[in-house]
Amino acid sequence: MTQETLALHYGYEHDGFGTMAVPLYQTTAYDFGSAQKAANLFALKELGPIYTRLNNPTTDVFEARIAAVEGGEASLATASGQAAIFFAIANLAEAGDNILVARKIYGGSTTLLTHTLKRFGIQAKTFESDKADDLEALIDDKTKAIYFESLSNPQIAIPNIEKIVSIAQKHNIVSICDNTVATPILLQPLKLGVDVVVHSASKYITGQGLAIGGVIITRFGLNEKLIKNPLYPQFNEPDESYHGLVYADLPFPLFTLRARLSLLRDIGAVPSPFSSWLFIQGLETLSIRMKQHSSNAYKVAKYLKSHPKVKSVNYPGLEDDPQHDKAVKYFKDAQTSGLLSFEVEDFESAKNILDSTKIFAVVVNIGDSKSIITHPASTTHQQLSSEELEVADIPEGLIRLSIGLESSEDLIADLAQAIG
Repeated sequence: MTQETLALHYGYEHDGFGTMAVPLYQTTAYDFGSAQKAANLFALKELGPIYTRLNNPTTDVFEARIAAVEGGEASLATASGQAAIFFAIANLAEAGDNILVARKIYGGSTTLLTHTLKRFGIQAKTFESDKADDLEALIDDKTKAIYFESLSNPQIAIPNIEKIVSIAQKHNIVSICDNTVATPILLQPLKLGVDVVVHSASKYITGQGLAIGGVIITRFGLNEKLIKNPLYPQFNEPDESYHGLVYADLPFPLFTLRARLSLLRDIGAVPSPFSSWLFIQGLETLSIRMKQHSSNAYKVAKYLKSHPKVKSVNYPGLEDDPQHDKAVKYFKDAQTSGLLSFEVEDFESAKNILDSTKIFAVVVNIGDSKSIITHPASTTHQQLSSEELEVADIPEGLIRLSIGLESSEDLIADLAQAIG
């Protein structure tokens, strides 16, 4: 089936009432009916709902559906995109290990991976993802993951996915790609050889800024990389917290299974059933929304490119963009979502533009049906030092736009009067 059909139907069989909409199972716990049934579920002899911190029927549908749309084998829903990133890394690395992180990523991801995880004893080494020429030299026997974004926020940069994947495969290291901005509609990293994809479901997946959530999705065949791999003993040795369970002995997708039974169980960063239900609604229209977001963004980018007060525009969908060849190579019809950024003279100029827009809302979010304008250096990436901002290619005059579903003519007119 195509993505459009999967997004509408996959993972749900009509219940006894024949309901067309996926039911919302807003519950914390479940009646097992008997002691033996409960024991079988906890021993993994039977599969079914145990406790909503571990699984939930509504969330199960979302997990199955987003995995199918992304072209993956299995998925795990989390309470936020940040939680998805944390679980993906914590599933692979521990104190004394290191991870390789692209410099051009979302500011919150940078602080999580390079600062917060450092307190857990996990070191982050950064690499330049556009070409990835410096990546392989950073690998040592303690490297457990390579992390990057398929379309970086806010630089709107496309990494050398092919080279990153090749290096990860050569060294038997798990690669992790944040596909939030591109969405599976425009790019499917798992089909390019990436091992694990993460999303902030709070963005394009929900589509209207209605819920916070995240998701981890794994490729078919990832078990083969994990089983008997000395880099990842946690999948191959007994788990003392689960009566000596060896994950590699089980006939399930190991990455999401261990993340669920160990990390989700203990840390508890799970989405509410209602949030999962909202994500299901968003998936149903994701394909048509991404086409419109991309179409609008292309028109806005072309306008900004011609404006005398705009120093530069970052939108790989433009034919004259330096990254357009990679957009053609990796992205469906070279559409590169609704996110773009442009640079003006300085912070004051950027601030005046933000304060002058009438349709664009000054909001630190992306992927909403309504258009958003943000100044990254003072908000989403404010926690970075001036040196880190320079390395991440985020000048003080950079403005990020998340183009919504309004008329492109109205959006261009609003920017015209704001820029002056």
